[in-house]
Amino acid sequence: MPYLPASATAAPRKGQARDILRLAVPAFGALVAEPLFLLADSAIIGHLGVAQLAGVGLASAVLHTAVGLMVFLAYSTTPAVARAIGDGQLGKALAAGRDGVWLALLLGVVLAVAGFLAADPLVGLLGADGEVRAFAVDYLRWSMPGLVAMLLIFAGTGLLRGLQDTRTPLVVATAGFALNIVLNLWLVYGLGWSVTGSAVGTSVAQWAMAGVYLLIVRRNAVRSGVGLLPSWRGIRSMARVGSWLMLRTLSLRIAILATVVVVTSQGAVNLAAHQLAMTIFSFLAFALDALAIAAQALIGKELGASNAGKARLLTGTMVRWGLGFGAVTGLLLAVAAPWAGALFTSDPQVRSALALALWVLAAGQPLAGYVFVLDGVLIGAGDARYLALAGVMNLAAYVPMLAAVALLGAGGGAGLAWLWAAFALGYMAARAVTLGLRARSDRWMVLGSA
Repeated sequence: MPYLPASATAAPRKGQARDILRLAVPAFGALVAEPLFLLADSAIIGHLGVAQLAGVGLASAVLHTAVGLMVFLAYSTTPAVARAIGDGQLGKALAAGRDGVWLALLLGVVLAVAGFLAADPLVGLLGADGEVRAFAVDYLRWSMPGLVAMLLIFAGTGLLRGLQDTRTPLVVATAGFALNIVLNLWLVYGLGWSVTGSAVGTSVAQWAMAGVYLLIVRRNAVRSGVGLLPSWRGIRSMARVGSWLMLRTLSLRIAILATVVVVTSQGAVNLAAHQLAMTIFSFLAFALDALAIAAQALIGKELGASNAGKARLLTGTMVRWGLGFGAVTGLLLAVAAPWAGALFTSDPQVRSALALALWVLAAGQPLAGYVFVLDGVLIGAGDARYLALAGVMNLAAYVPMLAAVALLGAGGGAGLAWLWAAFALGYMAARAVTLGLRARSDRWMVLGSA
């Protein structure tokens, strides 16, 4: 049963609903920027051929692992800033954001260099060879400059969310997406750079976005008298909190990578269809995560101000909204499933397999809405340790499901459908149980500024 606390059964106050929408609606647009980049890349690359699309799918799995592990730069910055704002400490909030940006820069440079040098063996670990492997390596290597920019975007966005501003990230994301489309079309088709052009275009667009965030951070720091140089104590503190969130994210990324390994053994057609399905899943996940972002900012602020009752009420309201939003997106996806493949590829086998996977994904959307909202609530509360340990338990529950799909050995669209049933239904159900049990307790409700 979904977590619905008794205090949340009453109709939410109009002001509370406005607070959620004020943050969630702009956050929706900003959050979908990265999956929109991938949707655009998939649509542009998909018409080059199955090998190119499959290669980008493998490279994206590796790239998402690196980016996903660093998402703590946003997820640890937002609650830290929000708690300080709730406690009336603007200077402390801005200092946390500044330290997050410096940490993002340091980590980004190290990861980008390592990723460029290790691109070929990383792709090889996923079982690719021939043309698919070559395209994957090209896309991954030329995506590395954009990786640094993405981490800076994470940190800058985390600061603004904590300051209760999700409108600015929306403007930046919209401009970045438009630039990405123009650059990719020009580089891939105009100059004939194939998958390399797509990676370069996306990296340039990401750096343009990062530049805007760096200017915003600098302006706010100068206006409030906060120094621009990092506090190494603050960076270490951010890294400690981030280590638990990194473990949480690592369990998620291992689950996704393990899924890629299983689908790779099913052949290039299923791998290409899986890439498209995962891209659509990412788009919908970020859309559902708009409520989670609102939860992070609002819950962090209310706990910082020691408003436990309002934090509890907000939690119940956003859980109901998450379930409803998941149901709506699931219905829309189910209707669109038979025709969605035509947007990305002309291959009939890929389109047929994709339709089956999307129907399974549609069925799991309400569950995903529930999971994403409670994940945001606990991140906003700073409950990173529990999230990390729960992530490990969820992964342990998912591995036997994947093994069963692999042993089943079903080919074609049926094999991909079973794989997505394990991921979108089984794995999400495990996450729903661990998050729901935690949310029923009061252990996550630590009051005051950290």
